[in-house]
Amino acid sequence: MSEPAGPAASVALFGTSADPPTLGHRTLLEELTDHYPQVRTWASDNPFKTHGAPLAVRASLLEALVDGLEKPGLRLDQSLSSPRAVETLERARQQWPDAELVFVVGSDLLPQIQRWYAADEILHRCRLAVVPRLGWPLDSLQIDQLNRRGGQVEVLPLQIPAAASSTIRRHPDPQLVPPELWPVLLEQNLYGLRSCLASRPPLR
Repeated sequence: MSEPAGPAASVALFGTSADPPTLGHRTLLEELTDHYPQVRTWASDNPFKTHGAPLAVRASLLEALVDGLEKPGLRLDQSLSSPRAVETLERARQQWPDAELVFVVGSDLLPQIQRWYAADEILHRCRLAVVPRLGWPLDSLQIDQLNRRGGQVEVLPLQIPAAASSTIRRHPDPQLVPPELWPVLLEQNLYGLRSCLASRPPLR
């Protein structure tokens, strides 16, 4: 069943490993709701990564983050999750047949996109919105190459905190964890963060 979005509406699509979600994810999702009327996010399995928690657990963490933000246009939609972006776009098009689909990626993924499965099809099915990440400078040549292949690439002027999931997995730090996640993290003893209980941020 498709959702009414209107012919000129945009739907921003942001998939992430959410392993675990960080303050960076929180800020990004909040900022995206200021740019797009509808934002959908989901937890995904990256075939090139080893994950610290099962997909269902990571989806629960991301859902807690989304619920805590309380943004009307933001929702978790786990049905969009796929290791292949082209499959996600196919599912999104079924839901929003008339909307403009905006696929959101971090600048760290920019060098990989041309090697993605069905890259040309992806570029023709959506607009790419690139979010700058600290340590991954934007490469104008890569953006030009994507545009020459039929892409529509835009760079979002967002300031996202440098809080990487990989950093939390290696060095658990409560200061990088959104407060909405603590009930699930502590209940399931994830990412070694229970040992940081004494210094965790207050629950909301």
